Order: sequence, then structure tokens, then C-alpha cells
Amino acid sequence: MASSSSGSKSNRESPVPSVNSATSADTSVPPPTAAISDKAGNDDSSKLRTFVGILRKFIGVADIAAVRFSLPSQLLEPIPNLDRPETFISIGKSDNEIGRTLEVLRFWFTKDLKYVKGKPCKPYNSTLGEFFRCNWDINDDAPSVSPGKSTTAEEDSKTTQKPVRVSFLTEQTSHHPPVSAFYVDCPERGLAARGFDQISAKFTGTSVRVVPGAHNLGIFITLKNRDNEEYQLTHPAAHLGGFLRGSLSVSVADTCFITCKKTRIKVILHYLEEAWLGRAQNRVQGVLYRYNPDKDKITRIKDVPEKDILGRVEGCWQEKITYTVAGSDEPPQTLIDLTPLFPVPKSAPPEEEQLPNESRKLWSKVTDAILSKQWGQATKEKQDLEERQREKTAERKAQSVEWKPRFFTAATDPIGKPDLTDEGEKALKGLQDGNFKLAENAETST
Repeated sequence: MASSSSGSKSNRESPVPSVNSATSADTSVPPPTAAISDKAGNDDSSKLRTFVGILRKFIGVADIAAVRFSLPSQLLEPIPNLDRPETFISIGKSDNEIGRTLEVLRFWFTKDLKYVKGKPCKPYNSTLGEFFRCNWDINDDAPSVSPGKSTTAEEDSKTTQKPVRVSFLTEQTSHHPPVSAFYVDCPERGLAARGFDQISAKFTGTSVRVVPGAHNLGIFITLKNRDNEEYQLTHPAAHLGGFLRGSLSVSVADTCFITCKKTRIKVILHYLEEAWLGRAQNRVQGVLYRYNPDKDKITRIKDVPEKDILGRVEGCWQEKITYTVAGSDEPPQTLIDLTPLFPVPKSAPPEEEQLPNESRKLWSKVTDAILSKQWGQATKEKQDLEERQREKTAERKAQSVEWKPRFFTAATDPIGKPDLTDEGEKALKGLQDGNFKLAENAETST
């Protein structure tokens, strides 16, 4: 899902727009919630029946992500909405521009491991100004992708040095519509990624279709050590289905693109539609080709001229992806095998160093109640938190005060690339240095 973005959003990911499910519209009126006792069933089937019953009320609604509704606490996972790991330090190793494009593709298929390895879930609704920050200290064990050249033992040994630190910062920058901005930074590798998380969702009666929102133009990755090559990765539509079977699953049947204007290389990825019967195949096909950024309008693999093709990728996006290079007699090479991989653990500031509006601290009482299966208490804590947010919104409106993000310069951006404020840059530098101290401000109190 859209990426890159978010607080404790450890639900499983597929290569789809991230379900930044801060579903909201009018925060001045408390949304209805179903009455739930602490003895309510908590098995997956009872959760699913309750969830489907709520979703049926939204059949025909153009965008349920723009409608405020509050789920009973036992339908939520005990994680806030803004928390997802990004492991992309292998991008930019190759001295070959095709190789670097393939490294971006490798990241694309691995960034969504928690959707591949886990189950779909509904994370907490993010509140305006809620933020999350964390680090990953990652072993640099992925070799460069060098088409037509095998990695030597000497080259491979260079990838096993001390861990590389990646820092992540995200903030809920808008409530109407729900949008969060994110920034991923790895100074040691000269890598940065940024974008906005926003989705649009519609319930059809048998599935929920999720597409990128108007402000979600994808993930933008900058390779500072490669003359600032910038790659834009757009998100395909996804479907959350399995309601009739009683087992939720994510499927993708759409096309998305990766482009780099500097190298003039474009990738078209086509996720194949599943058959009605039989086991899901989760197949994807792709083509890399030379394009003219000013003139290219190609959106289908079959329309790419053969003379412009640089390579192809194919496989199962939940298991193994291979690639071939145009003009080479080499058999398909493995780009990534997802089978043995799992999400990399993140390191967040200790709770005593978190501000009250940091995701894990903000939702800690709800999380504790859910983990102890005190559903009534969890629902009460959740409603109390949401009520405090409505009160703060009313106060700002009464005082004619315009809310502004703390870590990003604007709530949204027409080109989809959020910029950091001075405080945002300081927060990321603090993460890199292991200094988590942040001053409180007017939005800190909950």
C-alpha cells in the first residue's frame, strides 16, 4: 500500500496504496459505534461478520474513506495507523542504470512484506497532528543488481558491514480529506523517499476497492549519490475480498509505473486478474524500456516498441520475482525471493521520550485494553480520545486558528512531494543521532 507511510501500521502490505484509513468527515458530531460488551466474541469469523454488517451500510457510497465512522474496538488491531518499515538501502549500488532500476523494483516488491506475511486489518484512525518516528538498523546484505554480471565473493563481502540506519518520520497533515505525509532518510547511503498517504475506498457488496487518493501520487525516491536520480513509484488499485469465504485477502489487478526522467527509463507493472475458480496466483508481469518523458503516453506492456525494451520482470508478487535483460542469452535471474523474508523490526523512541501525540503513546490505553481483551474499556478509551480531538477542532474554529503541520511545510502538495520544515529536519537528524528529545508545542496535549 501506499507506501511508504506510517505510526504503527504493522498490518500486512501488498504493493497497493497504503490504507491510511483515517476515515473522517464531520468531527463535530460523535460518530456512532456499535455497543460491544467485554464478552463479545473475538474470533476472526465474528469480527468479520460485524465488519461486513457495518460495511453494508456504505454500499453505493462513492468514497467510504471520506466518511466518518467509528468501528467497535474489537474490530481494530492494537496498532496506530502510522507505522510501516521501509528497507531500501540497496537502491543505488549498481553502476548500471538498468541495474539501479531493478534495485528500485526489488525495493518495490519487498516494501510490502507485512501485507504479504500477515492478515489485512483495520488500524486506528489517525488524529490530526499525530506523528510517528522510528529507526531501522539494517544489515546491508543485498548485493547490487548488475545485469549480465554475477556478484563476486569479494563484492558480496562488502554488503555485510555494520548495520545501516534508516530513519522514518510521518505526520497526519490533513483530516478533510485524511492525508499523512512521510519522509524516509538514509544519509549514509544518500537515499531519501517521501510522499503522501491517502486512499479512496468503495465497498461493492463483496469486496472493498482501494485506490490512491488525489494527493497520493506515489513514492518519490531520490538517489543523491547518483546525480539526484529521482524515481516515482505509483500505486495500483487493490481489492480487499474474502468476505463470503470468511477469510480476508488482498488481491491486485491493475497497472502501475516506475519512472526516472534522468535515466529516461520507465517500468510498466501489470498485476494479472485472478480467475474466478482455483487458487490465487498473484502474478505480475513488467517491462523496462527507454522512454521520452515529454512524449511518452504508453500505459500497456503490449504497446511498448520492441526496440525500446531493456528488460522484463515476472513472477508471483507474494513469492518470487525474476528478470531478464534484452539481448542477453542468460536465463531468468532471481530479483527477489520473498518466501523466507519477514518485516524488519523497527526501533521507536522509548515511551518516556515520546510526546503525547506520538502514535504509540497516543493510543497506548486503547492498545492495552485490546491486548487484555477489555473491549468495552477499549471502546471507551477510543471514544474519549476522539472526543478530545473534536473539542480541539471546535476550539480552533471558534478562535479562527488555522492548523498547520509541525514537521512538513504543507498539508498536501500538488506534485505529491512533501517538504520538511526545520523541525522536521531536526527530528530526522535526532533519529539518526539517537537523540529523541522534542519540545512540546500547542498540539502536543491530547
